[in-house]
Amino acid sequence: MPRKRKLLAQLSALQSNSSFSPFDALENLNATPDGDSSPKSSKYFVSEKINSSRLEADFFNQPCVSLAKSFLGQILVRKLPDGRELWGRIVETEAYLGGEDEASHSKGGKQTQRNAAMFMKPGTLYVYQIYGIYFCVNVSSQGEGAAVLLRSLEPLQGLDAMRELRSASRKGPRKPLKDWQLCNGPSKLCQALGIDKAFDQRDLTQDAAIWMAPGRELPGEQDVVTTTRIGIGSRGEWAQKPLRFYLRGNKFVSVVDKKTEREMAAVGHFSCS
Repeated sequence: MPRKRKLLAQLSALQSNSSFSPFDALENLNATPDGDSSPKSSKYFVSEKINSSRLEADFFNQPCVSLAKSFLGQILVRKLPDGRELWGRIVETEAYLGGEDEASHSKGGKQTQRNAAMFMKPGTLYVYQIYGIYFCVNVSSQGEGAAVLLRSLEPLQGLDAMRELRSASRKGPRKPLKDWQLCNGPSKLCQALGIDKAFDQRDLTQDAAIWMAPGRELPGEQDVVTTTRIGIGSRGEWAQKPLRFYLRGNKFVSVVDKKTEREMAAVGHFSCS
């Protein structure tokens, strides 16, 4: 039987069994021919495909902390020049509050050519370079000079392309990257999605190569860990501000704060596992 007819027959059989949902059936068909049950895209993304519209301007027009939390569970989409789309669920963010924030590039309200995107309308990308090599991507919010850093994604679609892009930026022979290693950090995220300085000042509500789509199932307050930001230890009291947010229990998060998670469990935010 030709492969296409065989797959259709399998899908019909699986869907006729009440113990399978249509998405479960699709996941089974995504298994590789050699028996590997690992789908080419995650189970979460199979159900996500039905909700791929673009988030609009009203969504981004929020105070910085609110936007950083609202990003969790949303989908970042990157369309490559060859037409392939890379999808990742946002699982970790950091808020940078603008002029008052000593860890922000816009501290003191200073606007430069480098950080101009932070002062643009909500939903504008701010891409900057660190160590002269790596890039990080932020999204402007309400508030003068305020923006949200995207720290980590859960890869959903286009994992092979992400792996190619990450490998191209690594020197020398390396072991193949595991799925959880593709986007678990702000620079890794940019490498995996091919985001560089050319994306600075782009509008997520209008751009044809990068946008955000709404997540199908968004986390509740009990699913979100609120803790300190990473790599700003010399910023005094601002180094201790609880301005990093991530999805508890998600293995694609870059840095887990077990102490904060235990404290949150102690006051009933969520049950301790």
